[in-house]
Amino acid sequence: MLADLAKEPQAAAQHFDVAIIGAGAAGVSMARELTRAGHKVCLAESGGLDFEERTQALYKGENIGHEYYDLEESRLRFFGGTVSIWGGRCALLDEIDFRKRAWVPHSGWPIDRDDVMPWYRKAQEIFEIGEFAWDDAYRLCGIPDHGFDPDKLATDLWRFDEATERFAASRAKDLIDATNLTILLHANAVKLRLSENGAQIDGLDVRTLDGASATIKAQQYVLACGAIENVRLLLASDDVMQGGIGNAHDQLGRFFMEHPTGRIGKVETDRPFDLWAAYQKRFMPSGPPLAPVLRLADSVQEAEGALNSIVTFKLQRPPEKGVALGNKLYHDLKHSLNPDRKGRALDHIYRGLRAWFHKNVRERVEKTMANRGMTGLYMIIRGEQAPNRNSRIVLSGTRDALGMRQANLNWQLDPLDKHTARVFTRIFDEEMSRLERGSVTSSDWIGEPGNDWPVDPTVGNHPIAGYHHMGGTRMSGDPRNGVVDADCKVHGIANLHIAGSSTFATAGWANPTFTLVALALRLADHIHQKLD
Repeated sequence: MLADLAKEPQAAAQHFDVAIIGAGAAGVSMARELTRAGHKVCLAESGGLDFEERTQALYKGENIGHEYYDLEESRLRFFGGTVSIWGGRCALLDEIDFRKRAWVPHSGWPIDRDDVMPWYRKAQEIFEIGEFAWDDAYRLCGIPDHGFDPDKLATDLWRFDEATERFAASRAKDLIDATNLTILLHANAVKLRLSENGAQIDGLDVRTLDGASATIKAQQYVLACGAIENVRLLLASDDVMQGGIGNAHDQLGRFFMEHPTGRIGKVETDRPFDLWAAYQKRFMPSGPPLAPVLRLADSVQEAEGALNSIVTFKLQRPPEKGVALGNKLYHDLKHSLNPDRKGRALDHIYRGLRAWFHKNVRERVEKTMANRGMTGLYMIIRGEQAPNRNSRIVLSGTRDALGMRQANLNWQLDPLDKHTARVFTRIFDEEMSRLERGSVTSSDWIGEPGNDWPVDPTVGNHPIAGYHHMGGTRMSGDPRNGVVDADCKVHGIANLHIAGSSTFATAGWANPTFTLVALALRLADHIHQKLD
């Protein structure tokens, strides 16, 4: 059932088995699983079925740390969530991401990849990205092995989900028609009601921008609002537990992570096009597009004290010439259009034209430009960020239209992040020299002292990081080291759970959506077993 709190506040006046806050990838996936299992579910969404400026403005906040994207523009607040405009990149976290690494402070999850693997398989079906095959990327992509020592440079893989708006209402007829699911639109979560003894949640207060309000009652509650908003709601619900729910050990909001991107070196080789072409998105005869990536091998990470990062390659004109026209046009289009249905339709058309160009024309154009010396081959890092307790989400003194304190982001980087960039360029240079294929000239910034990471608009559409919000309610076996346990339940709160990448203990290199959906499916199964 689809209801709007502004028009039908009585829709919230029921007792649900599960209340899920947030109708993005995690929330919609969980609602579908729990509804199919026969449970009575409320899926509360702040927005409507499409973009609305008033609702989007609730995301306003300040960046008070390292330079970052505008917080209001880095997420979407309507049914379907931010994945309504994502690029579809799916990848597994590596086994090493889950391990306690002696050289990475605060690393280690209370689960390992085998615990998530059954849910990765189920997520693979949801995203329709072909067979569950992730090893031997060269073979899967149909390209020759380039001879890099696998003990130095490993090869991983992206699979691409090509569906647009995978979790939008247009693809959720089964949920809208379900008699045991109430989708409550314009229901902004403003407070979690914690019992007087601090042991459980007794209710969820929701409010519209025009003043309608209700309290949702359920046996189990799930926050699925995205990393920043999950933290914001917990911090704001501080009337019983000082400092916010789940913050008994001052962990809430800490360890915010991203995937910082940057140009780390120029590859000097007489065959730049061949190396570039090997690691581009490949449109397969059947199945989804694939793309191999180069990753620092686990053994190198341990020996060099580096993070689990990857590089991609770009043929570009020298950065001093500024942003290429195509990138500038895309940036202007992206930031001049509202991400409403019409704006997203134009974006999808642009992406479709771009895919056609990449599939049919791009290689010829890139080869011609490279052969004429018009472009150079550059290494672009997509880095794992080291867990950093000083990188955090905090509440502002400024309040939004609902009277809630805004969330500010104090994004901080660590010396280990830049060290990893230095290691990568050196290892790749050594391998190119060994194979007699060329060398690497490192970018100046990676040799400079300090944690500064440059914002370089010439890198591409992600000049700072991946728009990937991770951490803030990290998973831990010990309540002193995190916010949720191995089952994504908030430590010490019997019926409060968190879904999404805010629970990530480490970031790895992989885009987070595939993993967060897998973990959401795992959490849905856990709650189902608990209710039964």
